[in-house]
Amino acid sequence: MDRIKINGIRLTEEREIKEGVVNAFQQQFSESSGWRADIGSLHFNQICLQEAEMLELPFTEGEVQAALMEMNGDKALGPDGFSLFFWQRCWDFVKEEILEMFKEFYDKNIFLKSLNNTFLVLIPKKGGVEDLGDFRPISLLGGLYKLLAKVLANRLKKVIGKVVSPDQNAFVMGRQILDVSLIANEVIGAWNKRGENGLICKLDIEKAYDSFNWQFLLKVMEKMGFGSKWLRWMWWCISIAKFSVMVNGAPAGFFSSSKGLRQGDPLSPYLFVMGMEVLSVLIRRAIEGGFISGCKIQRGRGQAVHFEAASGLRINLAKSEIIPIGEVEEVDEMAVELGCRVGQLPAVYLGLPLGVPNKAVYRWDGVEEKVRRRLALWKSQYISKGGRITLIKSTMEKGGLGIRKLTLMNKALLGKWNWRFASDKKALWKQVLMAKYGQEDYGWRTENVVGTFGVGVWKEILKEAGWCWENVVFKVGKGNKIRF
Repeated sequence: MDRIKINGIRLTEEREIKEGVVNAFQQQFSESSGWRADIGSLHFNQICLQEAEMLELPFTEGEVQAALMEMNGDKALGPDGFSLFFWQRCWDFVKEEILEMFKEFYDKNIFLKSLNNTFLVLIPKKGGVEDLGDFRPISLLGGLYKLLAKVLANRLKKVIGKVVSPDQNAFVMGRQILDVSLIANEVIGAWNKRGENGLICKLDIEKAYDSFNWQFLLKVMEKMGFGSKWLRWMWWCISIAKFSVMVNGAPAGFFSSSKGLRQGDPLSPYLFVMGMEVLSVLIRRAIEGGFISGCKIQRGRGQAVHFEAASGLRINLAKSEIIPIGEVEEVDEMAVELGCRVGQLPAVYLGLPLGVPNKAVYRWDGVEEKVRRRLALWKSQYISKGGRITLIKSTMEKGGLGIRKLTLMNKALLGKWNWRFASDKKALWKQVLMAKYGQEDYGWRTENVVGTFGVGVWKEILKEAGWCWENVVFKVGKGNKIRF
């Protein structure tokens, strides 16, 4: 990094760059004083007393070892200089010291502060970056803290599905982020088929992890039924971290933070979705209050502003957009009032096509472009033909290139969706499909989808249902879901 632009000022001297980068992140991770909205009147799903007590049980050797062995040992080193691979290979020699650390954490609710020191590594979001805002800060954590956080995360993920509503699909066991892409395309397909008008709001949260207010997060967890010991553990894990920013391979600065979650911390995804549950609750309140009705959105921003004031998160309106479906009046005026831009279909949502007709050839343009970029990287290495053959042979010796027969792979993946429909009893995406297409065979499958192909994807998935069910054998259990 020989030059960087920070807050519109271009820096070229190495000392200036280090000071500028450190000051920018120190300010970014500092909580500003001011009024915070109260979430005391909001109601959340809660875990039961037994689940709260389970989270606070003493740590066992088997639990710690299992968490350690399931982690990727080949990650970049943190400030302690030890990889997870080292702790995995030396478990028999170091387990007593590690278990003593866990015992101290359980008894005193603290561990050595230096274990939570963090390197911030700046990853470019795109090529040719010049502004500091074009870098994504990733946290490199010490191995022992990462192990402790992994053990806590393994406990947390067992109960998080009880407190996070069905409209959140990330980081919850039994849910997939692909579900929301299917839901979005099916809803758009239904709108188009019925000739309805509506708006899609794509909201981008500005620096989502970096802006989280800690007091807000603990208040949410308390209202969800988490115990006092667990809350003290979470507070210690997120509040004592100190940061150094890696600039040109060397750490610069050493500062603490007063807000935010770290990308790279095993706990962060679960803490984030619990905080975002407040937005889900506010949206449901907006529906009950008449601000949102079906596909019609009135011009009310109060709930989003309330969420921002409570959590510290704010909507990045410059990256957000509203997408009209059909003929929507005054959409440009609405975009000006909200401060966002007007988009159009087809679009990209979670990296997948949104609103693209299934028979359209151009829906594969993005995939072709990714393949071209990969091939360009291969060609840019200037490897001779003999060198390429040697590289391929060495890869084959290590297990192959990972290329599978695409027709069988496609059948398996589509068949998996049919099986998930049969087995996921309360999933939101299944409820959407049942409402749209109906169900048969006591909920084992939807009714046949008729009509022309639109942007919905379920009709394509259902084409593979025949061979899927031909290869399924039913065993009679209680008999309440069997029809002869």
